[in-house]
Amino acid sequence: MSTEPRRHDTKIAVLLRTDLAPWQRLNVTAFLVSGLGAAAPEVIGEPYEDGDGVAYLPMFGQPVLVFEGTRETLRAAHGRALSRALPRAVFTADLFATGNDHDNRAAVRAVPTAGLDLVGLAVYGPRNGVDKVLKGARMHP
Repeated sequence: MSTEPRRHDTKIAVLLRTDLAPWQRLNVTAFLVSGLGAAAPEVIGEPYEDGDGVAYLPMFGQPVLVFEGTRETLRAAHGRALSRALPRAVFTADLFATGNDHDNRAAVRAVPTAGLDLVGLAVYGPRNGVDKVLKGARMHP
């Protein structure tokens, strides 16, 4: 376990559609980053422990940057993430009406890629590649 801080060669980013309600932004972000942690275990850091020795779960070992953009910005970023084959997670508007993982996956599966009503996208990869995917998005306020 290294104690030296380091600049990461990779980036974790979430892009949210600007028209989401605050609760939706939080919900979508939580769901999206869970997908990245599952698909890219190298992003998970070491477990935590407080001064009394109580253990806590590990979290990402690097910051998660949150951006926002229009429907068109999200659609373009999705296309760039696909063309770069970056690990990615999507959240569509249809998922707000489902209540479980099975129905979530069925809702995404029912729509062709070009027809997805994207409200959120998470990507992970080399810093410059993720920056190019997010072109046109701005940091979430």
